[in-house]
Amino acid sequence: MLRSIAKIMLCACLGGAVALAGCGKKEEKKTVSPSEPTGQAISRKETTVAVPDIVKGKWKAVKIGVTNKNNNKETDYFIDIGSTFTIPNTTLAIKVESFLPHFTMEGTTLTSATNDPKNPAAQVRITEGGKEIFKGWLFALYPTTHAFQHPVYGFSLVDFVPAN
Repeated sequence: MLRSIAKIMLCACLGGAVALAGCGKKEEKKTVSPSEPTGQAISRKETTVAVPDIVKGKWKAVKIGVTNKNNNKETDYFIDIGSTFTIPNTTLAIKVESFLPHFTMEGTTLTSATNDPKNPAAQVRITEGGKEIFKGWLFALYPTTHAFQHPVYGFSLVDFVPAN
């Protein structure tokens, strides 16, 4: 009888050990790769830039500050609206596509509410070695909003020049 009890206890101990060993195993979680769609599809609508008549021809150029992050030196360049400027001693070029003195967004249309510089913004296209690396907006009052991140250079809208 003592042997039977010992066998039962041994079986119980072994069964408990097996059960505990199974609990220690971590459950694998399925990860969703970024290419797999999840949830609802998001459609991106293209924005359009509409420069109102009260702004057209009223602004000649913008002053773009280019900061070299390696030596923390900023150099300012005046660039005519619609023109492209190559930054000296680099393969970087900046094209100022448009300037909105009172940047506002109405649905998918980017425009200027007035001709007063209340929220000045310049739409720029930056290329490096002929390849486009940024197309977006530089904001004078909010320089970190949607700021372009380049490993060596920083860009900011410093000032704007009215037409004669």
